[in-house]
Amino acid sequence: MFKMHKHSIGALCAAAAAATLFAAPAMAADKAVAITAIVEHPALDAVRDGVKEELKAQGFEAGKNLKWEYQSAQGNPGTAAQIARKFVGDKPDAIVAIATPSAQAVVAATKSIPTVYSAVTDPIAAQLVKDWKPSGTNVTGVSDMLAIDKQIDLIKKVVPKAKRVGMVYNPGEANSVVVVNELKKLLPKQGMTLVEASAPRTVDISAAAKSLIGKVDVIYTNTDNNVVSAYEALVKVANDAKIPLIASDTDSVKRGAIAALGMDYFDLGRQTGKIVARILKGEKPGAIASQTSDKMQLFVNTGAAEKQGVKLSPEFVKSATTVIK
Repeated sequence: MFKMHKHSIGALCAAAAAATLFAAPAMAADKAVAITAIVEHPALDAVRDGVKEELKAQGFEAGKNLKWEYQSAQGNPGTAAQIARKFVGDKPDAIVAIATPSAQAVVAATKSIPTVYSAVTDPIAAQLVKDWKPSGTNVTGVSDMLAIDKQIDLIKKVVPKAKRVGMVYNPGEANSVVVVNELKKLLPKQGMTLVEASAPRTVDISAAAKSLIGKVDVIYTNTDNNVVSAYEALVKVANDAKIPLIASDTDSVKRGAIAALGMDYFDLGRQTGKIVARILKGEKPGAIASQTSDKMQLFVNTGAAEKQGVKLSPEFVKSATTVIK
């Protein structure tokens, strides 16, 4: 039988210890990112996919050197709070929270784990950050705030004679309340008024939309998560009642709105991913100022215009980034 000398055993142990030392930094390089959204719908899913894609481009690949966990709250703020608490308990290197209710839940649950919000209309009104400067806290992110005056211009281009603008929204969503208040301030300056229809749950959307029939010349939708997650219900009412429907997210145009001047949510996700990568590489979230996107795109759906009784000018259709027929 082969006998091993004592000094050989010592050498092997030393070699094993050295190997462990060399292996440690490689293991420490693995990072964990937990990502949550208030609900699943095309715009928010695009943000999630954009974050993942950008992290991969920055050298953090899910399943290789990145532990990636995603959970949707299925439209329920109580579930959003549970997910936030679970993620905080898991202690990831960063939490990404998509849309206002999820971001509020995460920010309420941790003051230490780096938190990056995305697709939040007004992070200041939502009390995520105090202002647009670096927060000095564990929070930063990317807003999808739109210039409301440009949204009103879009309404006038699609329906030049519109005086009464209807809006279906969830009054429990801070981002929607911000838009409603802004429209109330700006529409009267254009000789227009806002007609509100409250839809606290997705099941209320159809009835809320029907309540606007005969009272409005056009319906405008913001990025209200309730409304967007059940957009087809709204489209059906608009088509049946021949009420022009205008959106603020481009994905809703593919689903039946006539037009939207909005941002590409996949791009917004990539912009968010860049911030997450900076944090994974050692930057403090509190040193990174909150951002917005200025990449605006005009989507037009000529088929939807026909169904909703609108004749679009050829110049307007030509000016679109994307035309859906």
